[in-house]
Amino acid sequence: MHHFIYPEFDTTIYQASESRNTGLDEILEIEKTMNQSGGNVRVSRALIKFELEEITKGIARGQIASDAKYYLNMYDANPQELSYSQSLFAYPISASWVPGEGFRADNPKTMEGASWNFRDGLTGKTYWLGADESAVSSSGGAWFQNVFGSQSFNHQTRDMRMDVTPVVNKWLDGTYSNDGFIVKRSGSLGNLSIDVPEGDDTRLGNFSFFSRETNTIYSPRLEIEWYDTKFSTGSLSPLSSTDFDDLQIYMKGLRPEYKEKSIVKFRLVGRNRFPTKSYSNTASEYLTVKYLPSGSKSQIGGDGAYYSVIDEQTDDVMIPFGSGSVISCDSTGNYFNFRMNGLQSERYYKFEFKIVSGSGTDEETIQFFDDDFIFKVVR
Repeated sequence: MHHFIYPEFDTTIYQASESRNTGLDEILEIEKTMNQSGGNVRVSRALIKFELEEITKGIARGQIASDAKYYLNMYDANPQELSYSQSLFAYPISASWVPGEGFRADNPKTMEGASWNFRDGLTGKTYWLGADESAVSSSGGAWFQNVFGSQSFNHQTRDMRMDVTPVVNKWLDGTYSNDGFIVKRSGSLGNLSIDVPEGDDTRLGNFSFFSRETNTIYSPRLEIEWYDTKFSTGSLSPLSSTDFDDLQIYMKGLRPEYKEKSIVKFRLVGRNRFPTKSYSNTASEYLTVKYLPSGSKSQIGGDGAYYSVIDEQTDDVMIPFGSGSVISCDSTGNYFNFRMNGLQSERYYKFEFKIVSGSGTDEETIQFFDDDFIFKVVR
């Protein structure tokens, strides 16, 4: 299962403009700029906060698994001159901050709200200070450095889907107060004693991601993924190796539209496209339901049936094949439960299915099915 939460607020803080607030900008930037000679390094960092009450209540009610994984999703907004391979890190911020209502292009600049120098703006002048001795504190934010998420990027990978499970778990168990993420390169300006892409003279380019203020479908999201698959076949028979030779997948009762807050149980059927006729059986082979391969929590990507969700217009993958998209089975056939809340309303999406059989053997088959399983999410 997947569930998504959208940001409460976000902003970018810029070293080159130490008191400027950009809390309403449509873009979040993680920059590293310098002059022609390679000196005068200037960086920016992104701050982003999600409200976690929905997760806390969901876990308490048994609606979200306690061992769920958490991913920070941020989407490419035309980065500039990125080097071939580098990494970004997300640390838990160690002090509260005010998002503000400024734009980078404001003239005169907006100076109320979080900036490089202050957590709250020029009036309050509350400097960035760590909550305790384990936190890094300086201009440019304050964060706990002993727990973090990270992701490597290259020319083919520009969107972020960063595993931030260790950070979110620290918030959920009360170790740290939830003051959001600071997203940055490693290290810290002026501290070259550790691995510091921020502070050395290497040109790395500028990451740009859409913010919560974007007018596109690419707002940042905190993705919650957990294994919710149940597999009980009753008296059903499995699909045979012959069935997999010419497998056909179809969805039972797929409707054209679903409300944005719906939780839907989708039924999925697999069968041989042209089943062999048997005169010893009066039931039509076209009507006989057989079950797809069962998945395993310990072997995600191995034998099993998986679903993915794709934006029908852009072909962006909204939900990937993984541990949160393994298809279940009961005595009437295969199914999966799906929460519509993670998808933008008034848009069309499509399901794609991946069927893996005989994993790890010479008989392994991996088949994909994308047969116009299209639906719309409506308000």
